[in-house]
Amino acid sequence: MKRLSRILKIIQVFARYRLDTIFLGLSLPWYVRILFWLLPWRLFIPASKPEAVRIRLALEALGPVFVKFGQMLSTRRDLLTDELSEELKKLQDRVPPFSGPQAQTLIETALGQPVSELFSSFEVEPLASASVAQVHEATMFDGRDVVVKVIRPGISKTIRKDVDLLFTLARLVHTVWEEGRRLRPVEVVAEYEQTIFDELDLRKEAANGSQLRRNFDNSDVLYIPEIYWDFTRANVLVMERIHGIPVADLEQLAAQHTDMKLLAERGVEIFFTQVFRDSFFHADMHPGNIFVSRNTPSQPQYIAVDFGIIGSLTPEDQSYLARNFLAFFKRDYRLVAQLHVDSGWVPADTNVDAFETAIRSVCEPIFEKPLKEISFGQVLLGLFQTARRFNMEVQPQLVLLQKTLLNIEGLGRQLYPDLDLWKTAKPFLENWMKERMGPKGVYRTIKQQAPDWLEKLPHMPQLVFDALSQVRNLDNIRMRDLRAYQQAKDELEAKSKRRSYLAVILIGGSVVAGSPELQLWLCSLPVSSWVLAILGGALLFKRV
Repeated sequence: MKRLSRILKIIQVFARYRLDTIFLGLSLPWYVRILFWLLPWRLFIPASKPEAVRIRLALEALGPVFVKFGQMLSTRRDLLTDELSEELKKLQDRVPPFSGPQAQTLIETALGQPVSELFSSFEVEPLASASVAQVHEATMFDGRDVVVKVIRPGISKTIRKDVDLLFTLARLVHTVWEEGRRLRPVEVVAEYEQTIFDELDLRKEAANGSQLRRNFDNSDVLYIPEIYWDFTRANVLVMERIHGIPVADLEQLAAQHTDMKLLAERGVEIFFTQVFRDSFFHADMHPGNIFVSRNTPSQPQYIAVDFGIIGSLTPEDQSYLARNFLAFFKRDYRLVAQLHVDSGWVPADTNVDAFETAIRSVCEPIFEKPLKEISFGQVLLGLFQTARRFNMEVQPQLVLLQKTLLNIEGLGRQLYPDLDLWKTAKPFLENWMKERMGPKGVYRTIKQQAPDWLEKLPHMPQLVFDALSQVRNLDNIRMRDLRAYQQAKDELEAKSKRRSYLAVILIGGSVVAGSPELQLWLCSLPVSSWVLAILGGALLFKRV
């Protein structure tokens, strides 16, 4: 019954925001188009707002799970139009808090003690609330201020039902719309399912936060709050409370005389450090999760929270991505195309010449602008959109990277409009490539892999002997396969001949059946001839 009521709610929202007009513009089967034309609400509900706005409003009306899906979808510019992506970015996860006493009960159940024994003070009224969890202020007995994050009760079942409905809608889009297969809606929903269910286990977020804190230990550019593992469970997370300025609050930042140019440049530095040095980057760096320390405004320090979504790259992806950026700014489009092929991002049989021409047509107009106006995120987006025409498979790790880069870049230009991202990034990328490819990089690689080599060294003679034995046996294996092939071929030819004989017999039988003279002659043959003929025919049928 609840599932039915949810479906009816979706239909109501669909009608209210006239989402049928979106589908009428698609290449759908004729019977589906007729069905949309006959929808009754078309007569009395006008579609007065742009389509992108109506989609955003519909997602907000459907609740927090659909809002979070829209937020995730806004990062998939490889699938959506720029207009729709920009509109979905406006989605705000405004969710009323659940009962404070109920949150307190959940915390006490998870930690096995009353809050009065866990904290010297605990605020029952939540500090903030979101779709998956809410946060309460507390103070430890040693005086440290903390926040207690607790998962909403019953949210797992709600998410499960809504995700199942999303899968149903995705399969419907995939079935009835020609472009549905290219957009891969089922895979998009599956990616969202994994992301949102990962957020329900706060131990994963705590582990991500601890790793980031180690990566930036004693850093003057980024501070990560401390995680209190003794007070952390699957549905409860206790973390150091920070007292920074929201990064989007430009008035407060200006009031404390923050060096905005340095702040913007440090944001870029943090991104490239996380991606290329650590291969472990905060992939949800929107303004709501980023603060600026109130200390040393002349040397501003970022503070990051909410570590539910983390991205990483393989060493190969790191190298190809850095070389792509460097080649792009040198206008070496041939190398950009070849790197996409070498990395496996596009099929190996891709026409590199055609791919190079396509990349040039997209990227060359960008260089008509000053370097400081060139958007790294848009460059990456343009490359991926071009590569998609050459059957580039969606690379989830690159989608997260693109999303994070767009967030950082937009934030940097908001803080300091004259930010020259290339001037900030180029030295970092060049130095990283030198360290990776130079003597230091080779020494570091040898040092890292030496224990594995020493462990495998005693087994090397046997491995070499086995490899040589396999090479020596290749001729025997090839001859055996050749004989098996020849035998199968001979049997097939023999069976074909027998079938030909049978066809002759059947045709002959048909002729005999239509000729009285032949029938009279056959009747005059001795019985022994008939017996031999029947036995031979039976044997032939059996072999066929």
